[in-house]
Amino acid sequence: MDRQNLTLLTDLYELTMMQGYFKNKDQNETVVFDAFYRSNPCGGGFAIAAGLEQLIQYIKELRFDNEDIEYLSSLGIFDKDFLDYLRDFKFTGDIYAIPEGTVVFPREPLIKVIAPIMQAQLVETAILNIINHQSLIATKAARVCYAAHGDGIMEFGLRRAQGPDAGTYGARAAMIGGCVGTSNVLCGQLFDVPVKGTHAHSWIMSFPDEYTAFKTYANLYPSACILLVDTYDTLKSGVPNAIRVFTEMREAGIPLTFYGIRLDSGDLAYLSKKARKMLDNAGFTDAVISASNDLDEFLIQSLKEQGAAITSWGVGTHLITSKDCPSFGGVYKLAAIMGKDGKFVPKIKLSENSEKVTNPGNKTIYRIYEKESGKIKADLICLADETFDENEPMLLFDPIEPWKKTKLAGGSYTLRELMVPVFRNGECCYTSPKVMDIRAYCQKEQDTLWDETRRLVNPHKVYVDLSSKLYDIKIELLDQMGQA
Repeated sequence: MDRQNLTLLTDLYELTMMQGYFKNKDQNETVVFDAFYRSNPCGGGFAIAAGLEQLIQYIKELRFDNEDIEYLSSLGIFDKDFLDYLRDFKFTGDIYAIPEGTVVFPREPLIKVIAPIMQAQLVETAILNIINHQSLIATKAARVCYAAHGDGIMEFGLRRAQGPDAGTYGARAAMIGGCVGTSNVLCGQLFDVPVKGTHAHSWIMSFPDEYTAFKTYANLYPSACILLVDTYDTLKSGVPNAIRVFTEMREAGIPLTFYGIRLDSGDLAYLSKKARKMLDNAGFTDAVISASNDLDEFLIQSLKEQGAAITSWGVGTHLITSKDCPSFGGVYKLAAIMGKDGKFVPKIKLSENSEKVTNPGNKTIYRIYEKESGKIKADLICLADETFDENEPMLLFDPIEPWKKTKLAGGSYTLRELMVPVFRNGECCYTSPKVMDIRAYCQKEQDTLWDETRRLVNPHKVYVDLSSKLYDIKIELLDQMGQA
């Protein structure tokens, strides 16, 4: 994780294609590539964009050092003139992106790269690696947090993550998605986010008895005293001993500012309700009851429906790995090539699967909000030079089934362009916000979704439409390909 130069974090074919371009094409031929995804993860109605800060860092550090050149030379497939070119390699293009924390939908570009073809090709793998991972975990976190209905979600997955990078950057993404803290201390240090935790069963077991373990912990951390009560017997031992310690703290005049219990096994609904009664009867009505133990959004939702008296949740494996949907599915496709006249020539990829047919051209995205409610009405992918007047009527249509149309009256909607410039001529022109600021922005973004889109099962689809001009270009290209 200390290595900042990730230039060789790429698939070999990116480099073999680069050498092919070097020998057979104009090195300065400018192209447009789009990074997007085709379907929402976890069967949800939306995703959360994340990972842009790490993408920026990658581009800034993009260079081939002597060790990289020596290694590539040792493979025996790259010629000396190409390797000499790589020694002075620098990204000189433009990058546009949807900011982190933004609600996003399938088929719309999250990242747009406009650069000489060799440069645009090289960055494909790393862009997808970074954006796919963090967007996946941020999306999963948003779902888990939604299921908790305002209860705090703590990210506890480091020990189950697929390595240090996944654990640390995954925790960053989970914070963006809505978690209130993480157990990952390195993530806390790197990204200035809250770190949280209690103690393990081993703490209890290392003392002569449970009460002594609780008492010792309370003496150490009186203002953050969450006691794990299920080591031996939750209701007969754990909760009574916790109450005994809390009572002694109160009698000693120690302020009970943040205290309570954690459940990590058993029937969480039953145990939490019983524990709540015991705590309330002892006068500790504000004691926190937190829970962990292989939680995900569906189990949390079920426990809430059962009346579980839990207000704080520690979510580990299912969140940090997005266990039920372990990949985001983002792709990176060529969309246009600049002609000799300086204008972009749109390109399209065909497939028997209509969802895999790409949208051509140099594009941008407008988000359309219902003016009265502030909720998202649809997203509109259009050509980068297109403009629209909010005071004029707007006709939206499904690009797959174009007979499905909606007409918005002028003045009934507002527009917001989603993509922002990140690099211009190879120089970064964007400053990433702090993670907790991205988190706050992400919460506001999710508030623009209708409840029907946020539900966990069979959510309402938000339409991503094409402008008439872009649609006509796409159909023209499809017709041309059909005649070939």
